Amino acid sequence: MGNSTEKIRMKGTVLIIDDEKQLRGLLKRIIELEDYAVTEVGDLKSAWKILENQVIQVVLSDVKLPDGNGVEFTQKFKEKYPQLEIIVMTAYGTIQDGIKAMKNGAFDYLVKGDDNEKILPMLSLAMDKVQNQPLTVQNTHQGFEKVLGKSKQIKEVISLALKVAKTNTTVLLTGETGTGKEVFANAIHQESIRASKNFVAVNCATFSREILESELFGHKAGSFTGATKDKKGLFEEADGGTIFLDEIGEMSLDLQAKLLRVLETGTFMKVGDTKLIKVDVRIISATNRDLSQEVNEGHFRSDLFYRLSVFQIALPPLRERKTDIEVLARFFTKEFSKKFNIAIADLQQGFLEKLENYDWKGNIRELKNVIERTIILNENGQLTIDSLPIAIQFPSENVASQINSFDLQTIEKQHIQKVLKHTKGNKTETARLLNIGLTTLYRKIEEYGIN
Repeated sequence: MGNSTEKIRMKGTVLIIDDEKQLRGLLKRIIELEDYAVTEVGDLKSAWKILENQVIQVVLSDVKLPDGNGVEFTQKFKEKYPQLEIIVMTAYGTIQDGIKAMKNGAFDYLVKGDDNEKILPMLSLAMDKVQNQPLTVQNTHQGFEKVLGKSKQIKEVISLALKVAKTNTTVLLTGETGTGKEVFANAIHQESIRASKNFVAVNCATFSREILESELFGHKAGSFTGATKDKKGLFEEADGGTIFLDEIGEMSLDLQAKLLRVLETGTFMKVGDTKLIKVDVRIISATNRDLSQEVNEGHFRSDLFYRLSVFQIALPPLRERKTDIEVLARFFTKEFSKKFNIAIADLQQGFLEKLENYDWKGNIRELKNVIERTIILNENGQLTIDSLPIAIQFPSENVASQINSFDLQTIEKQHIQKVLKHTKGNKTETARLLNIGLTTLYRKIEEYGIN
């Protein structure tokens, strides 16, 4: 697959199938500018070889190909790779081909000639759908050794989790965003008698009500538009194991009723079916909301809340476990220095003090992102204080007065220049690392006169 490190940092992987070499080459250049990893082939035989040997997320295919038809290919493609998405390109006179392709499971179709403006937004939507699919985590055989920290707070939480792990009790994990709830849920599963079975995780906030129901419980062919065949739900995938329902507070009231039935009877029905399916699944759920308040306001069923919260574990925010910041910072430094092939010297005390004095509203996830950016901006293998975001360098509200001879604009300009240098001018990747919008980045480049 070529440069694997580069691929990891791409937005996603795309396969273009078109027998017009010049056209597919043009499409490849356009899509690569948006930071996707692109492979291009001229026929279906070559496409199948790519799919068997590479991780492809979205396929962009012409209808008329030398060795087959893109519409027919769509159905076969979806049968073998149901998690992937395909966009079909049709000529003006063959729009019906695009419609038929969608009936066969295509994400959407493009009419050639209109693709210049529509292709990138459509590709982005298809990629979002692929990457937001529920994740089935295979057994890692790692329990709480993945939970990093030495603080009293984290040790107490791990002790609680270890006690409940050996049972089949439902668990509700609460805590702010970024505190590591999925890592905890997976660790509980790995320490349980269900460890040899699947751990299935799904974020309830990612999907619409209809799609979430289909993902959780499956559906029968013909139960709704686009349901061309029976689909196995995640509860069936997790049979004998554990299902982790993240952001449970976002689930609609009618789906809450269906979930309650699973908890009470171990049974459910697929969408469009009348047959009961029985499963043996342990449910671990998580939320950053106050579910008792949601119950009082009528947004969450009280009976479901009581069933889910038999055993509650509150994960502490990072600002309440300051002694763990160094442990986590060293772990992420090692992880990203290996990923980017950058040798980093030992972390300096002043650098660590800045990390420990920051409030970390985004918790572990925010710390991880900061370490990633800091390693990219390193100076000769040193993680220096001035490579940290301004808010961490100067946590006081009166930032400007703390900076002395350096004004904010100068520091911001230097920071943007460093990131642009690291990404070799890739503005999409630069915007991602800076955690700003692409439009904002272009505006600042123009404002500061950056080449």
